[in-house]
Amino acid sequence: MDVQAYLREQAERVDAFLEEALPGPAQVPAALAQAMRHLVFPGGKRLRPAFAFAAAEAVGAPAERALAMAAAVELVHTYSLVHDDLPCMDDDAERRGRPTVHVVFGEAVAVLAGDALQALAFEVLAVRGAHDAGPQCAVGALRDLADAAGARALVGGQVDDLDAASRPADAARIESIHGRKSAALIAASVVGGARLAGASDPVLARLRRFGEAVGVAFQIADDVLDKDEDGACSLVRVLGEAGARARAEVLLCDGLAQIMDLGGKGEALRALAHFAVRRDR
Repeated sequence: MDVQAYLREQAERVDAFLEEALPGPAQVPAALAQAMRHLVFPGGKRLRPAFAFAAAEAVGAPAERALAMAAAVELVHTYSLVHDDLPCMDDDAERRGRPTVHVVFGEAVAVLAGDALQALAFEVLAVRGAHDAGPQCAVGALRDLADAAGARALVGGQVDDLDAASRPADAARIESIHGRKSAALIAASVVGGARLAGASDPVLARLRRFGEAVGVAFQIADDVLDKDEDGACSLVRVLGEAGARARAEVLLCDGLAQIMDLGGKGEALRALAHFAVRRDR
């Protein structure tokens, strides 16, 4: 399948929803409204929403059933980038070819914009998820996202990532950080999209393993693409480029093995996994 065309199609779907969901200056202070939108539009590849949509299709439902999860994970992902860029974190001045949120709006507004994006993610998932899939599925998806975004995953992974700058990690520690900081949200995208589409618990368990394995491989692919940068939390630093690529391929194969039985319905999910791990920047 044409992965780029699929990504464009699903990006248009989630962007239209996000355009309506994000508050405007008539609803919140104008600076906050602008800061919230600054990194959401124009977005990146929208890979995490695409995984949510593909997971719904993989279990036999229309992609639209995963819209609430797709939007919510993109909002959480964007909030995490806003906070990662702050002077107290990575202190980045540019993101997606534009000045970062704190550079344009100031550090305090950037912090608050990230907070607001995270809160909106859970509002969107609660309201639209319950509407599309029922309260029980929505609660399960909320739990998936909360766990992926919290101290056991994204936030804890970021803390250990910061620590790696002063205390370099070994390969196992780096994979643990990747698993929490990056893979957990990809796994939540896959599981949440399938959950809203009515997948059974055994299928959700296998999809979670798929998302976790592919998510770590995705971050290792970033390590390879960023090999010339001075990153402490990089598997390339520990294993070398060839070793990191080989590890990513093992994880990709492990993930794909979890969804072998999905047949044609899982085509988009498999194609996205290959793209995520073997992509060029």
